[in-house]
Amino acid sequence: MTRRSIYFVGPHRIEVRRERIPPPGSGEVLVSSIVSAISAGTEMLFYRHQVEDGMLLDTTIPALGDSLHYPFKYGYATVGRVVDRGTGVPRELEDRLVFAFHPHESHFLAFPDQLIAVPEGIGPEEAAFLPSMETAASLVMDGAPLLGEDVVIIGQGVIGLLTTAILARMPLNSLTALERYPLRQRLSEEMGSERCLETFSMDNSSFLHSFGSEGADLIYELSGNPNVLDMAMRIAGFDGRIVLGSWYGDKASNIHLGEAFHRKRLRIISSQVSSLSPALTGRWDKKRRLELAWELIRQIRPSRLITHRFDVDDAERAYDLIDRGSEEVIQILLTYGGE
Repeated sequence: MTRRSIYFVGPHRIEVRRERIPPPGSGEVLVSSIVSAISAGTEMLFYRHQVEDGMLLDTTIPALGDSLHYPFKYGYATVGRVVDRGTGVPRELEDRLVFAFHPHESHFLAFPDQLIAVPEGIGPEEAAFLPSMETAASLVMDGAPLLGEDVVIIGQGVIGLLTTAILARMPLNSLTALERYPLRQRLSEEMGSERCLETFSMDNSSFLHSFGSEGADLIYELSGNPNVLDMAMRIAGFDGRIVLGSWYGDKASNIHLGEAFHRKRLRIISSQVSSLSPALTGRWDKKRRLELAWELIRQIRPSRLITHRFDVDDAERAYDLIDRGSEEVIQILLTYGGE
């Protein structure tokens, strides 16, 4: 049989290729993809070639173990159904709805331990948000918000909105988001932010005064723009924490680590979902965090963030729409003609 696979073939260029796929071998299953989610953050860094040549695509996902040399496959949020199995694979895996950290393609072979069973009551489109929800959960855990704190989130893309939704369930003193696009502002308030401001300047007295003279306790930088770090340091209070959830790739910025940073004893925290903070590993592991992410998907129902769906054959249009920075794009799904 043949499958349709997306290949990154150069900066700002993808191709959908048809290629033969063998039947599953011993211990393997064949998965027919239903949907896959395009990441507007990490994935677009690879699309735009804003990462270093030769780096590994991902050090924790077997399907992304190659280094960055064109052409390559990418993507890590695919949901499908097991349609065939090789020898030695239990019959109960047949027809199972599964999630895989796997590139965008219509069919793929995998070993069962590379798949995650989608829990009952969660559909394919909701399940495609698993990596994003796990990332949002990881961000909240790394920031460790306390009761009554003033929290600011810079950026309300998918990760920012899901982080907002989780934080809104906590007894904070205030939860403020910063985002320039009207659609994202509206969704931010739907997700639970008390307010989502379009712009920020040091002359915006109403914003500064909302924290009294103390500044914000905790700030999440989720915009993907390293230039906003100076702003984060200005609005942080004494001993404030700034969690960097954005991966900037090779984007650089001049950051002013002068008076505000030193005199306020600010802490900048790197957050990365591929590992857990050593402070948490006495009680938490990836399995437990993954179970939490599924439960958060049940509660938050992130499929409301889907703004566009494209058949995989039209994937070039999908990537171009994200690349142009359309205000109307939140989450784009690729579909494969399945359920």
